[in-house]
Amino acid sequence: MERDAIDLGTLKVTKLFKRYFIPTLLGMLSISAVTAIDGIFVGQGVGSNGIAAINIVVPLLMFFTGIGLMIGAGCSVVASIHLSRGKYKVARINVTQALVFVSIVTVIPSVLMMIFPQETVTLLGASETLQPIAVEYLLWFVPSWLFQVWVTISLFIIRLDGSPRLAMFCSLVTALVNIVLDWIFIFPLGWGIMGAAFATSISVVIGGVIAIVYLLFFAQTLRLHPIKASVKSLRLSIRNIGYQCRIGSSALLAEATMATLMFMGNQIFIRYLGEAGVGAFGIACYYMPFVFMIGNAIAQSAQPIISYNFGLGNFERVKSAEQIALLTALLCGITVTSVFVLIPDIMTGIFIDLESDAAHLAIEGFPYFATAFIFFISNLTVIGYYQSIEKVKPATTFALLRGFIFLIPSFILIPELMGTKGIWLALCLSEVLTTLVIAAYYRYCKIKDR
Repeated sequence: MERDAIDLGTLKVTKLFKRYFIPTLLGMLSISAVTAIDGIFVGQGVGSNGIAAINIVVPLLMFFTGIGLMIGAGCSVVASIHLSRGKYKVARINVTQALVFVSIVTVIPSVLMMIFPQETVTLLGASETLQPIAVEYLLWFVPSWLFQVWVTISLFIIRLDGSPRLAMFCSLVTALVNIVLDWIFIFPLGWGIMGAAFATSISVVIGGVIAIVYLLFFAQTLRLHPIKASVKSLRLSIRNIGYQCRIGSSALLAEATMATLMFMGNQIFIRYLGEAGVGAFGIACYYMPFVFMIGNAIAQSAQPIISYNFGLGNFERVKSAEQIALLTALLCGITVTSVFVLIPDIMTGIFIDLESDAAHLAIEGFPYFATAFIFFISNLTVIGYYQSIEKVKPATTFALLRGFIFLIPSFILIPELMGTKGIWLALCLSEVLTTLVIAAYYRYCKIKDR
């Protein structure tokens, strides 16, 4: 770690957080832009059915990204603590184990999806109209998913290695390449949905290669380290990966929340509003990764500061970092909500013709949907805090509540009570209930510690 550049133990916490947050936020938003740019070009070049088809496939990508986030977050916390105690070789080995594990976990199901694409999109809920487009997108996109998870993990490690700007650069390059190739493939070449998938795949591969090359040859402290090919080494690797997965499980569940949101939303919207409803919801889902990445950027920016000082036992700096993160979450949540409430027509028109049925539904629904965002970002920040101090149970519990226990019933029950407006409000109800549980838990811990 470049101690002179970023000293996690002594540099002022506000200055540290700023150094991490700005490049991390820009990098995270660039990652989200890769998928959103697809949606913009597909919406203008193919139409709302193209957006709906992509929305069918994306939950799978989010699941694999969630695995990358789980391993990346867990590995980053463990490596941070090892670095604070001077165990540099152990930290490097943990990073290498994480990348090897996630490669195996991603390649096997990716091959199966390539062999059975029709069955895959059918299981994901594609209608007969959407199936051919969804299959085409899947076949051209799946081969890049290994590189996507490499990027997801590597960005954690690159930031921890003291190079948050490089992590941002890696994400920006991916987004810029995707913009250029999307336009070329969809409009001049007329490749449609296949062009969008191919452009994204190429851009993701480039980002993955940059990240891995850095960790192999240029990392300051966390350069990849060979793993011994022995039974004892295998046992230790499995134990370490298991611990990393436990710590980072809430990060997987956070991404799973997005996948569940999209999967359940697709089913409910198509039931109540047909394919135009899925198209409208698909536009909202193109924006959701940006909201998610804002919360994720806040949590990931605070994580090295919190974990490192937690390892040193410097709890005042831990508390200070979390307070700064929560304030940032509140301000960002208010800002994003305001945008969705004030200019839903502009946000919809970026993707599709404003005269279409899907556009009318999106413009009407966005202000209701946006009521969730302050709670959404704040909950991600709190979960990231508990994850950073190795409190796995509360982090995992809160992630389960917002991602499954509250979200799924909200989608099923609220439309029955409030009609189509209730579909847009399902996420808000889930996040508010989670916030109330977090507040109750915090209050319980304060009373218990007296």
